[in-house]
Amino acid sequence: QVHVVESGGGLVQAGGSLTLSCVASGNIFSANVMGWYRQAPGKQRDLVAAITGGGSLNYADSVKGRFTITRDNAKNTMYLQMSSLKPEDTAVYYCNGRPQQGGDWAAPWGQGTQVTVSP
Repeated sequence: QVHVVESGGGLVQAGGSLTLSCVASGNIFSANVMGWYRQAPGKQRDLVAAITGGGSLNYADSVKGRFTITRDNAKNTMYLQMSSLKPEDTAVYYCNGRPQQGGDWAAPWGQGTQVTVSP
């Protein structure tokens, strides 16, 4: 079974930047729509950014122009570059994917990485 590990979170002031990394223990990027998700306390887990096997990108309206999703298939690693961070970006960030036509998640949910943006 493939596992994912997220890292790169931390505490940053509003307006700052962070880059998150997601390392998979196997090749799950090419066969799945991979995404970064976030969950704030008391809220549901929402999609932030996604990248298809063909490289098409999709972003939540709230992060368009500020976040960039990329991946390195050779390293089984996906990134989320975040800039102009806002306090409302504070959440635990997770990565995962599933086939474009739907189905099971590519991996169990990892521990996530905490991002905290101070005013």
